[in-house]
Amino acid sequence: MAKTFYHFLMKYRHPQPKDEISQFANDAFDDHSFPKTSENYEEISTYLELNGSYLRSMMVFDEAWELYLLSEG
Repeated sequence: MAKTFYHFLMKYRHPQPKDEISQFANDAFDDHSFPKTSENYEEISTYLELNGSYLRSMMVFDEAWELYLLSEG
């Protein structure tokens, strides 16, 4: 993949998020421990399950991951 998931996600940052992915992007930006260099689903998913209390549902991550795969495919 050409860019990391974090790099991809940052294009969804918005000062006034209008959807859950934008909110996720904002929260991931503020999470200084987020695995910013990872392209690995399992690594990021495990991190979020253990540390992503800001994520309302893992479905938001899964949706963002699908968009990531489509953009990098």
